[in-house]
Amino acid sequence: MKRDLEQIGSKTAKDGFKNERDVVDKFNNWKIDYDSQSWLKAMNYNISEIENVEAELISGHHKSDVQVRVNIYFKTLVGIENISLKLVSSNTGFNQIDKRWVNKYVDMWNIPLNISNALKLFTGEIKPSKTELRDKRRMYFDEMEIKTQKEIIKFFTKNKILILSDIIKGNDEFSASWLMVVWKKVDSNPEWLIHDINYVLNFYGNGNVSITERGNLKIGKVTMQRKGGDAGRNTANMLQFKINPLKLFENQ
Repeated sequence: MKRDLEQIGSKTAKDGFKNERDVVDKFNNWKIDYDSQSWLKAMNYNISEIENVEAELISGHHKSDVQVRVNIYFKTLVGIENISLKLVSSNTGFNQIDKRWVNKYVDMWNIPLNISNALKLFTGEIKPSKTELRDKRRMYFDEMEIKTQKEIIKFFTKNKILILSDIIKGNDEFSASWLMVVWKKVDSNPEWLIHDINYVLNFYGNGNVSITERGNLKIGKVTMQRKGGDAGRNTANMLQFKINPLKLFENQ
């Protein structure tokens, strides 16, 4: 679901979405905020049946950024919606969705030693002995032996559903139920969309596992690469996963 935000004279509607707090405030003002009413409808709520809405930010390393609790008239159960929020201001739109040391992923996905070592060569945790590399600090996947490349593709293909679920949805009490993207355009009002997380998993998981021309790994529409940057600190050797949230707008 997608809609241009209306210019209704509200400062939040015209100048809002600077951060996650703006989304929380809009949910908490649901009775007078047309955008939050549309979000609630997108999450399959009937506005006339809602008694109260309470939203708050989720702190810590969780996939969800906002939790929304919805009370329905004459019902004792409370709807709890965990939302992963992506605020995008660049037209390229690439967004890091997960980053960790390789050993963390080894524990999560039971990665065998040969794949673990290949990932550490890829990030630079293990220094390569091979010469004539594009970057002497590390090895890109396409610089590794063909046998190793095939093993990497086979492992990530076999475990694709688990991997994408962990890095997009999460696996704790704050795992995401929804993904909300706010596209903060430079020359016009923002656009937003919100999708059920299973739709998002299917969308970004659609496609093969392959090694790209740049030597990274593509898992459907998700890119896995070395984190890099960090002014040369060792945290540059972490593994990261990225998506382009704006791709979802192309599929409306």
